[in-house]
Amino acid sequence: MTATGNHPCLLKAIRYVVLIMGVAIVVVPFLYMLSVSFKLPAYTLELPPRLIPNPITLENYKQVFAQPNMLLYFGNSLFVATISTLSTVAISALMAYAFALMHFTGKNLLFSVLLVGMMIPPVMLIIPQFLVAKELKLLNTLAGLIFVYITMNLSMQTFLLRGVFGNVPRDLLDAALVDGGTQWTLFRRVVLPLSTPGLAVVTIFTFLYSWDEFPWADVAIQDVTKRTLPIAIALFQRPDLTEWGQVFALSIIALIPVLIVYIVFQRYFVTGVAMTGLKG
Repeated sequence: MTATGNHPCLLKAIRYVVLIMGVAIVVVPFLYMLSVSFKLPAYTLELPPRLIPNPITLENYKQVFAQPNMLLYFGNSLFVATISTLSTVAISALMAYAFALMHFTGKNLLFSVLLVGMMIPPVMLIIPQFLVAKELKLLNTLAGLIFVYITMNLSMQTFLLRGVFGNVPRDLLDAALVDGGTQWTLFRRVVLPLSTPGLAVVTIFTFLYSWDEFPWADVAIQDVTKRTLPIAIALFQRPDLTEWGQVFALSIIALIPVLIVYIVFQRYFVTGVAMTGLKG
């Protein structure tokens, strides 16, 4: 076989090697975390590390659930992430429809102002958010977390959905208008059903952010009964001693809702990524 004929095979082999390395970078730390969660404390930092624990124990998981208010923290996170996600998807979809398919004065200017929110690092907004939340009496409340999570996600999710809604065939919209449909009818009966993959992507991204967010929750929540799971995980890490087995056990538990959301929406995810322009 000529060198030219070997060239595609070489590129394919290189591609597979790179993909395998990428998967390993993601999977190996997760497998190590899962392994440590089933190890006794004495074997947590053993060298060389073993991915298969010996002996296998559930003690770390028992200790996690034995902690006071742990189920309450889980419920707080689930409530905050669910309400934040539903609210963000609803509001960003309405805003994206207006920016993509409606005509009004100052539309481009307003959209440019909205995009500024994507350019500001979230850490820089903690102090302004704290001052606003204090004035609105939202500190130490789950409503304060939800309010900030919605505002932090709106710019990005509106931007993504605007691109999705802009790809809806114009002929369908015109036909619906000719049949007497209102803007609300177009939005609910035409645009949303055709944009399910994009909505799935927005749902997954927003849920991940709301479920995993730590800096604002750590600043805004001092009441023990209002803590979320990321704060609970941080409580296991103390200056004098870190119970890594318990930290990883709680981290594994915290992954369960994320996996459920992804499994529910995964059949739309690949198509949605292409529709929202995130590929590459």
